[in-house]
Amino acid sequence: MKAIATSLPGVILIELVEHEDARGHLVEVFHRERHAALGVAVGLDFVQDNVARSYGGVVRGLHYQLTVPQGKLVSVIRGAIFDVVVDVRRGAPTFGAWYGTVLSADDRRQLWIPPGFAHGYQAMGEVADIVYKLTAPYTPADERALRWNDPAIGIDWPREDARVSARDAAAPLLADAELPRYAP
Repeated sequence: MKAIATSLPGVILIELVEHEDARGHLVEVFHRERHAALGVAVGLDFVQDNVARSYGGVVRGLHYQLTVPQGKLVSVIRGAIFDVVVDVRRGAPTFGAWYGTVLSADDRRQLWIPPGFAHGYQAMGEVADIVYKLTAPYTPADERALRWNDPAIGIDWPREDARVSARDAAAPLLADAELPRYAP
């Protein structure tokens, strides 16, 4: 397992090790001690696992929790996504900055998103299945969203045929959003 630093503090791209032979392959997708050694979920426990399927061009996000922020460990088990993280911690040095990367079932990479960041992704091919571990349970009343195409953030989504839910399309811009405070 190898950690790759990103442009956002605490957001880590992880290359997993694949063990392959004539029977198939095995990838260890989570090991508490090994992930912690890379800086993933240090001092946190995963409490919920989610599986999501998105069809071609679908954009989900940009979602975050306001008072009980979630850390997310994102993996793709089918297809590929363009995965995006936005720093929404008002007062943080990288506030409003974004990082994006392609994750796919073939590349054996994960993205660790610490609490305090908004998350979204776009399905790159016909279908993408995503698995992610959460450090806090999903609480609908605590969830917030940013507009996926906010020009102030300037995310360069790879597919022009974006399909977005009505809720995500109506999400506030960063300048108008209710955001968590940054506590260094």
